[in-house]
Amino acid sequence: MSLAPVKTAGRPQPRHDPSGLPVGLLSAGLSRVSRVTTQADQAQRFLALHRPGEPLLLPNPWDAGSARILASLGFAALATTSSGSAMSLGGTDGSLRRDQALEHARTIVAATGLPVSADLEHGFADDPDGVVETIQGALAAGLAGCSIEDSTGVDGDPIYGLELAAERIAAAAQAAHSGDVHLVLTARAENYLHGRPDLAGTIARLQAFQEAGADVLYAPGLTSLADIRQVVAAVDRPVNVLALASCPPVADLGAAGVARVSVGGGFFAAAYGALITAATELRDQGTYGWAGGPGRAAVSAAFATQA
Repeated sequence: MSLAPVKTAGRPQPRHDPSGLPVGLLSAGLSRVSRVTTQADQAQRFLALHRPGEPLLLPNPWDAGSARILASLGFAALATTSSGSAMSLGGTDGSLRRDQALEHARTIVAATGLPVSADLEHGFADDPDGVVETIQGALAAGLAGCSIEDSTGVDGDPIYGLELAAERIAAAAQAAHSGDVHLVLTARAENYLHGRPDLAGTIARLQAFQEAGADVLYAPGLTSLADIRQVVAAVDRPVNVLALASCPPVADLGAAGVARVSVGGGFFAAAYGALITAATELRDQGTYGWAGGPGRAAVSAAFATQA
């Protein structure tokens, strides 16, 4: 089903960085960029990096060390991961409190000079006023952006009704955009992560979130290129896609008009997968093949360049 784009006048759009620095990511989506100094600059630059057809590759570190490594590899911006940050503390996705998530965001912001967006789950509140408090905390944490989900976090009734979901995004957008810092607000439609593969319903939600003032739209779990094309065509905001094993390559997503690709907890899982492989070799074989890889040298180099 194809729905016509909703065009909204007067909303900020991704644009070229007035500093003259390249706002797109080169070749594979990477670019070494100069560090900017103020939170307003960070937010402005983060929004400018969202260019449909030239996807911003947005990796998700789970602690200060992983943030510094990713910065050393030339990524232009970073985003936190709710699952990775919770699991790094021994918990499960959704187990963080608001204060923990915001403190984690401060840690990632302080680790590098890059713009950082935070995964703030459902805003740690059901009511719009509670979501506003979370957005205010995000601004105080020095973030350039954040995302808010339409998932309740409650088993059996996982998605907010559309009217309330849109009211929550409208309140979040007002709080995010009313001050000196234009915090880049990403609105997430969670249908596909909760067993509801309803493309038309998901597009309707994203259109409502666009009308409510979101800067970026995101329906994690979409993997069909045809479906992703329909989403991009149906809205008038940059679209983020979650990188999953079954997703099309970045080049194909770019050709479809996607503006951002994030990895969620994917890098965290990959890193812990490498740990499991190494530990299993030591336990079962008593050998050290894992010790001869490039990891130690690469990590040392990454930290040395930021000392």
